[in-house]
Amino acid sequence: MTNDTNTDILVGKKIVKKFGGLTAVKEVDFNIRRGGTIGLIGPNGAGKTTLFNCITGNHKPTSGEILYKGKDLVPLKVYDITKTGISRTFQNIRLFKSMTVTENVLLGMHIHINQNIKDTILRTKRFKEDEKAKLEKALSIIEICGLINVKNELATNLSYGEQRRLEIARALATQPELLLLDEPTAGMNPNETHALSEFINEMKAQFNLTIILIEHDMKFVMGLCERIMVLNNGSKIADGPPKEIQNNEEVIEAYLGRGALSVTN
Repeated sequence: MTNDTNTDILVGKKIVKKFGGLTAVKEVDFNIRRGGTIGLIGPNGAGKTTLFNCITGNHKPTSGEILYKGKDLVPLKVYDITKTGISRTFQNIRLFKSMTVTENVLLGMHIHINQNIKDTILRTKRFKEDEKAKLEKALSIIEICGLINVKNELATNLSYGEQRRLEIARALATQPELLLLDEPTAGMNPNETHALSEFINEMKAQFNLTIILIEHDMKFVMGLCERIMVLNNGSKIADGPPKEIQNNEEVIEAYLGRGALSVTN
C-alpha cells in the first residue's frame, strides 16, 4: 500500500442519485487525494449527506462510478465497503447509549474478528488472544480520543462533545484509511468546536487518514480543510482551496453570503 499523497484514494465519476422524480445528486465528479482534509459544504438539501451515503453504500447511486483505490464501490454492501477501509460518523449521533465507552468501540472492531463460531463457543486460545488484542486496541483508541477517564461510563452519561468523540473513536476502530465526518460540530459550543478541530488534526496524523467532512461552521471548515467542494441543488458548483471558495461569486450567492468574505480574517 502506498502513502503517496499525489495519488487519488477516492474518485467519483458522474454520480447521480434519484429518489423517484427528485434528483438529489446530479452528475457529480470529484477526486480525493490521499492524506487530505476536504470540506463538503452547501445549503440544506444540497445533496451532501446523500453523496456520503452513496460513497458508504447506504444508498446505491442511480448511475455513475465511485472508485476507492481503484476498486468500484457501487456493487458492494455497507459491510464490505467498511472492510475496504472507509468509515463514517453521522449527523445525528448513533451510539449504543446503554453500553459503555469501551463496549461501543469494541463493536467497531467486529469486521476484523480473528475467530470463528467454534472458537467463540469453546472459548479457545485463539478466541482469548483475539479478545485480549481487541480490548488493548480499543483502549488505545479511547486514550488517543481523550476518553480513557470515562472508558467504563455508559455512553448516555457522556457530555455531547464526548459523545461526538466516542462516535469518531468507534469509526476509528474499523481501521479506516478514509474517514467521513457528517457535521461533527453540530450542537457544539465554540470551545468544543475548537477542541474538535485540534483533535481531528491529531487523529489524522496518528492514524494516517484522509478525511472528508460535511460542515456548516465556516470558520471551522476554512481553518481545517485545505480544499473545499460546494454542492447546490445536487450539483457541484465549486471545488478549490478555502480562499478561492470564499471569494467565489456563485458560492457566495448560493450559500456563504457576503459575511463569509471576512470569516477567516
